[in-house]
Amino acid sequence: MNLSALQVFAVTETGTPIAALVTFILYSVAVVLLAVASQVVLQKRAFLQEYFLGSRNLGWIAFTLTFAATSASAGSFGGFPAKIYNHGWVLGLWIAGYMAVPLVSLGLLGKRLNRISKETGSITMPEMIGLRFPGYAVRGLATAMIVVLMSIYLVPQFKMAGVILQSLLHDFVFWQTAAGYVQQLTSDIPILQADDPGYLLGLFVFSSMVIVYTSLGGFRAVVWTDVLQGIVMLFGVLGLLILVLSQVGGLTKATQTLSKMEPPHLGMVQFTASSASDSATRVPMDTWFEVAPDRLFRTNAAAYIDSETGRSAAIKTVEIVGVDEKQRIRQDLLKGSVPPLPAGLTVELDDFHPYAYGAGKPGVYTTAPGPSARSSAGFMPLSLAFSFFLFWSIGGSGQPSNMVRQMSFDRVRTLKRSMIFLTFYFGAIYFPLVLIFVCGRVLVPGLDQDPDRIMAALSLTAASAADVPWLAGLLIAAPFAAAMSTVDSFMLMISSSLVRDIYQPMVKGDVSDRTVKMLSYGCTFSVGTIVMLVAISPPKFLQDLVVFTSGGLSSSFLIPVFLGVYWPRFNSFGAVCGMLSGFFTFMSMYGIGYLMYGSLRAFEPLSFDPMIVGVLGSVIGAVVGCLITPPPPRSIVQAFFGAKQPTAIAADGVDAG
Repeated sequence: MNLSALQVFAVTETGTPIAALVTFILYSVAVVLLAVASQVVLQKRAFLQEYFLGSRNLGWIAFTLTFAATSASAGSFGGFPAKIYNHGWVLGLWIAGYMAVPLVSLGLLGKRLNRISKETGSITMPEMIGLRFPGYAVRGLATAMIVVLMSIYLVPQFKMAGVILQSLLHDFVFWQTAAGYVQQLTSDIPILQADDPGYLLGLFVFSSMVIVYTSLGGFRAVVWTDVLQGIVMLFGVLGLLILVLSQVGGLTKATQTLSKMEPPHLGMVQFTASSASDSATRVPMDTWFEVAPDRLFRTNAAAYIDSETGRSAAIKTVEIVGVDEKQRIRQDLLKGSVPPLPAGLTVELDDFHPYAYGAGKPGVYTTAPGPSARSSAGFMPLSLAFSFFLFWSIGGSGQPSNMVRQMSFDRVRTLKRSMIFLTFYFGAIYFPLVLIFVCGRVLVPGLDQDPDRIMAALSLTAASAADVPWLAGLLIAAPFAAAMSTVDSFMLMISSSLVRDIYQPMVKGDVSDRTVKMLSYGCTFSVGTIVMLVAISPPKFLQDLVVFTSGGLSSSFLIPVFLGVYWPRFNSFGAVCGMLSGFFTFMSMYGIGYLMYGSLRAFEPLSFDPMIVGVLGSVIGAVVGCLITPPPPRSIVQAFFGAKQPTAIAADGVDAG
């Protein structure tokens, strides 16, 4: 549909203030300095214990904040706000189970894992699993699953960081110039082609920063930066909550406004410049434009006009359809009118379509199941809300990254204090996030095609409106900190698994510290580079990938590790069966869903999340596999449980694995 004959108007919102950029840069410099300082400490201590576990001497403050920062990934500050923004108040039910994560996760495994890892000298989870279940089968399988699933988990973290940098810097001339060069350099390289060169540039910058400081400092750099990031996240969320509530006129008014809003239409737009025109060759991201009669749109990406064809690539765009909302946007956000696009620039609209559930229904954002662009049943029926309560509380216990953190604290009193503090910490972050981004839909409408940007966009809008532009840099640092804290932790865990659990067992004789150091640095660098390349074309909703990988890890590891540390009779064959049955049961739910829906969307029997089904499959596989094979050797039971061999286990019993 060519609209050159119609009247078209446009406006671009206010850009990033310099003060916000300065604050953000100062924060980034502080992170790098912490890595340098941790490298100094690293030189004075045993490399393996220090680099991968921080010498196991974390106190309760450091342990609490590093656990919190690792748990609060880019999903918490990118994917979760995006879902609140897209689906409304029902996300309060979706996240409620996260408040129980510290009590369940640390209470279930913390004390046992910490004691066993110290007694056996284990540095990685696969290493401890290998000692509990002799033979390379269990250790090798655990290592392979950790490397693959955690590498996938890193992709949305890299995406979130790239999106944040793009949102922060896209209005600056130096960034636009650099993005233009990136587009020229990568246009002929298929693996480096992205929808938006600004995002690609942000991805490169973040990847370089996080790879260098994680490689340099190891676990202590991760912990020190996690402490800083944990503080930034907490105060960033609380500060943003105050700003947003004051600007929206209070929660009651925000909810009343939200109750009148309808889900928008989603589609694509191309811009064309006439050959005789000297109009701009770039239409900025977040440009509002109006097409007569009475159609209001917002671009969700920047459009670059090709100098030869005079056309841009099709970019994601949102059309506002609610009558009250269009009137409010024109009056409050656009100051009464929409200025025209540059002369000679025309617009072509393509394939604008409504939501599958909620289209034309005012109030759908304030009630369950919430609007959905892809499901005619809505985002989340109440039965699925119950399923997610179990998902977060149980799933957090099965994350290898959380298990490694539990191997690093100094004493039991640290664990008890952290459980209490973390429960309040998560409550102080996640419930305010629901309030913030429910209001965010009112303050920053029209990001439905790229909702992962809402944290950065809302931070800039709220801080600028409050006339404290420097605060925007600190607020944006919160989601950036969340992405960074998860990336550094997971990269370190992947590299430790590759070096400690694959390379060292395969090499005969001792391996020098220098060799281990070089391999550890090399693995961290390589993993980061590979994930960066994969993140060039990430999924639309990063939270979907976070949920997928979290469910896969929990389905594979929770039951084998739990039975391994509490059930003396449990053996290697049971562990292998538990991991494989949980993993394949979980994956089969996504396989069926892909066949049914054609996308990364799970089949949910009886509205239960696939992780719940996967854990049940793991229980069956582990118990059956254990009971049909001989018990473990007496030496294993005595080493891990400090007791005589149970009478049911033969003195000459051998391990089935």
